[in-house]
Amino acid sequence: MALTQDQVLHIAELARLGITEEETELFAEQLSEILDYAQMLNHLDTGAIPPTAQAIPMHDVTRPDQVTSSLAPEEILANAPRRQGDYFKVKPILE
Repeated sequence: MALTQDQVLHIAELARLGITEEETELFAEQLSEILDYAQMLNHLDTGAIPPTAQAIPMHDVTRPDQVTSSLAPEEILANAPRRQGDYFKVKPILE
């Protein structure tokens, strides 16, 4: 499937890419080869292959929620570079 230079320029515009005339010619050739290669997949017999949403089985990797005691403010703020009472003190980002 040969792409025209106009099609390549349209693709570049959609991708917000500024390309030169030389790049347009190069990309037209390269994208055409990629599309030709992908077109070969249409010739594969996939009738015996069930539709698949995931190639590998997925499982939940999160732990169940458990109520636990939290750390004391002194433990949390022990390594704070600056603090004000029981809070971290940071530089203001808005005036």
